[in-house]
Amino acid sequence: MRLIPAILAAFVLLFSVPQAHAQVTEFRQAVAQAASNDPDLLSFYRERNFDGIWSTRNDRNRRNALLTAFSEAGNHGLPSDGYDAEGLIAQLQAATTVQEQGRLEVELSRQFLDYARDIQTGLLTPSRIDSAIHRQVPVRSRLSTMRAFAQSNPSAFMRALAPSAPEYTRLMSEKMRMERLIGQGGWGPTVPGRKYERGDSGAGVVALRNRLIAMGYLPRTNTQTYDDAIYGAITRFQQAHGLAIDGTAGAGTLDEINVQPEARLRSIIVAMERERWINRPRGERHVWVNITDFTAKIYDNGVETFSTRSVVGARDRDRVTPEFSDVMEFMVINPSWYVPRSIITKEFLPQLQANPNAVRNLVITDRNGRVVDRSTADFSQYTPTNFPYSFREPPSQGNALGLVKFMFPNRYNIYLHDTPSKSLFGRETRAYSHGCVRLADPFDFAYALLARQVGNPEEVFQGHLRSGRERRVDLETPVPVHLVYRTAIVPADGKVQFRRDVYGRDGRIWNALAREGVALRAVRG
Repeated sequence: MRLIPAILAAFVLLFSVPQAHAQVTEFRQAVAQAASNDPDLLSFYRERNFDGIWSTRNDRNRRNALLTAFSEAGNHGLPSDGYDAEGLIAQLQAATTVQEQGRLEVELSRQFLDYARDIQTGLLTPSRIDSAIHRQVPVRSRLSTMRAFAQSNPSAFMRALAPSAPEYTRLMSEKMRMERLIGQGGWGPTVPGRKYERGDSGAGVVALRNRLIAMGYLPRTNTQTYDDAIYGAITRFQQAHGLAIDGTAGAGTLDEINVQPEARLRSIIVAMERERWINRPRGERHVWVNITDFTAKIYDNGVETFSTRSVVGARDRDRVTPEFSDVMEFMVINPSWYVPRSIITKEFLPQLQANPNAVRNLVITDRNGRVVDRSTADFSQYTPTNFPYSFREPPSQGNALGLVKFMFPNRYNIYLHDTPSKSLFGRETRAYSHGCVRLADPFDFAYALLARQVGNPEEVFQGHLRSGRERRVDLETPVPVHLVYRTAIVPADGKVQFRRDVYGRDGRIWNALAREGVALRAVRG
């Protein structure tokens, strides 16, 4: 919505007439009464002796800043109709008494606080959308927000409410670009067929060529054959979408090519909402695990300094990798694996009931830590509910955790670790674990973490490893870890990337946003 100067002028004139002392008193009483059921606003206005912050000629910039922010809410993926600037102006124009003006003063503050909350920390409560999203949203104090706003440059304050992370700004730019693209008709017809490769020709290849040109992966060309140029465009597309890079447009690649821009726009808007949920400093050095990208990365001062492939939790509801942030405190070299009870009762107990000598790599202990003699134990008498034993796998090359694990103690029992199952890292989709995150290059990851506290990290690490004994190595400076879920990514080079919604979480978030009034826009002209 564009702000019409004539409407703004009427808005400005509303409270511009000098008020007599009696009117001032009435106004303050109206403000006090209107704020009486909101403790934060009541405290704020009481501190000001119930003077307004929107209601005089001097407050013009503040009012204009609020209306401008409301009119631009859709740019942030917020409901365009959720902040009714025109309706608010109509109410203000209709307020003819001091009492009505006092009530509207407080209503403006309420609407400002609602907008500030939405753009700072999101429209949704993450755990209500998916129980595996354990994101502690950084909700700001309403009273502190009001105090700060009253003392700040209004326009600058409004602009600073949105997340300051560069990724958020890049996502918003990409959102607006995608809206223009949709307004121009999108990427054209989808590509028929299920596979194309070098040397192919025909109508399907022409459709593929046209789609790649429209998407920006292929320069304009008249070729009707799957040539080197199309091969290169497909490899670039595969890389940007986290696909296996082979230069062949197989079924999986074509499925992604045929995703319409409206679906990509939904992913971008969801990513912006997710950015609001994590709208706080991430750490000068931090670990960033993107579940949908199957990677774990280290960032130093905003620059990626290390990356490795990962395996994340399987799609089964009790095995998915949760989303949360914590702090990595130490690593364990030559770790033992203390088997979670859910794995013991669901996977190993049935095996032991069929054969007491199954899973011989595991040490079974009772409640007092004594080793259980398998030859005398009767596993058939137990159920998953009353099974009394614990399982531990000693350090070894074949240990389920591999040779090192990285610990950020949390109630979800999730950590990063090595694995003996190296073949899984060669797969395109890598959702196979019980929830923890397996690393393809755990030793290099350890060296990168230790490099800040020892001069020879590889030698130190390998020395502990050769001992064969379980060793804990503390990080002198703990490192924040963020397990996130991003299907739309805009790196620093500005070229948007997309990933599959491996757990379906983004689909649920979009549905919830739509219920809140968020809608797709197409910008024409």
